[in-house]
Amino acid sequence: MSRFANLADKPKASPEPESKVDVLGIGGAGATSIPTNTPAKSNSRTGRKAIAAYFSREMSLSMHVCARRHGLSLQELMAEAFDDVLRKYGQSPVGE
Repeated sequence: MSRFANLADKPKASPEPESKVDVLGIGGAGATSIPTNTPAKSNSRTGRKAIAAYFSREMSLSMHVCARRHGLSLQELMAEAFDDVLRKYGQSPVGE
């Protein structure tokens, strides 16, 4: 159980069993197949770059709680914080 279980908006759905599609149409034991319930790639990350960092448990929990209280995603809250840091150091904020 996650330490953020109480922050969840909705319960997780039970996973559906994977069904596979024969890609080459040849069937048999050596056939190449892919799961049909593989999610399609989202375009929401197109043109974006991941920024990762490691924080203490207390900082992580505080950020998640703050985001929830203000109706924001963690990404939106972090973008706001990054914009504040850019302003502090005289850079132009990006605002995404």
